[in-house]
Amino acid sequence: MAKITNIEDLKQIYKRRVPKMFYDYCESGSWTEQTFRENSSDFDLVRLRQRVAVDMTGRSTATKMIGQDVSMPVALAPVGSTGMQHADGEILAAKAAEAFGVPFTLSTMSVCSIEDVAENTTKPFWFQLYAMKDKDYTKRVIQRANDAKCSALVVTLDLQILGQRHKDLKNGLSIPIRPTMGNIVDLATKWRWIAGMAKTKRHQFGNIVGHIDGISDMSSLAIWASESFDPKLNWEDVKEIKKMWGGPLILKGILDADDAKMALQVGADAIIVSNHGGRQLDGALSSIRVLPSIMDAVGDKIEVHLDSGIRSGQDVLKAISMGAKGTYIGRAFIYGLGAMGQEGVTSALDVIHKELDTTMALCGETQVEDLGRHNLLVPEDFDGRWRQ
Repeated sequence: MAKITNIEDLKQIYKRRVPKMFYDYCESGSWTEQTFRENSSDFDLVRLRQRVAVDMTGRSTATKMIGQDVSMPVALAPVGSTGMQHADGEILAAKAAEAFGVPFTLSTMSVCSIEDVAENTTKPFWFQLYAMKDKDYTKRVIQRANDAKCSALVVTLDLQILGQRHKDLKNGLSIPIRPTMGNIVDLATKWRWIAGMAKTKRHQFGNIVGHIDGISDMSSLAIWASESFDPKLNWEDVKEIKKMWGGPLILKGILDADDAKMALQVGADAIIVSNHGGRQLDGALSSIRVLPSIMDAVGDKIEVHLDSGIRSGQDVLKAISMGAKGTYIGRAFIYGLGAMGQEGVTSALDVIHKELDTTMALCGETQVEDLGRHNLLVPEDFDGRWRQ
């Protein structure tokens, strides 16, 4: 087996083992993919302050996210169709996260259902909600998450309409899947993936099929899904969701200080600075670049997390040092999952943890909660001198 020393190693194995249409689904953004690229490259603009002659023993990356103990300030982000990247993908990723001591977030658009994941894990996980036009479905899926003892609800706010993702369209990635001839040929070479899919019973969106009248297969799901995301979603709706849920509420997709203030007003427990991994509004700023302005606006009043672009433990350290209390990895854990299943997700977490721990030490810190702007060298114009 190849020696895994960084997330890129997992990505290369992932690319070889997973069908191209699902690789492209993960490794792409909308339109020109500018925001997708800058989510990662903007981290490179932030440099680290090395400190020496500091006692580096007794280090700990442990902290809390929304009051929950975590082994490091990293959660697995909600990723749709994770169960198509690897058979039973959501279950395997949740198991890896549980064993590592970090949160797993299950997507509404998951292949494995809420109940599936709950039956195969022993600790609470988080559930991500898309607001749908079907209010009865929204109410019922929130109740299902409560019944499964999910410990937080993550509401995604930036997918009222779908951003155009050219690769998905060209690959025929739809519901049901309509692969191109090129992808059919590619699929024939992915014997490991095919063998895994042949062994599992989970091939549909488990949180939807069988839970809505008239939806019993992928074809009927296609019609429903194309019409179901709620373009009317507003802050009053968020208040109603908070009432229905009754537990810790995290709002994902905040990229503007004014929206961060609104999240505070509706009573969210945390916000996730995120641009959906560059898959929605292309041309938006990277998450790490807007983090300082959001911290200035609400940072001492609400817990701020960051998603989009994190590929290393150093990225985690930079986000935490700039004020975030937690971070999320999506593509990084998907690379591991597609490469080696549950073991690959664990490997991704191991890599990030080691990078975070080592970098923290070389920056002269022993406790992750002591990280701050004093550990960074940030360009003077990093926040941007943008005009509205």
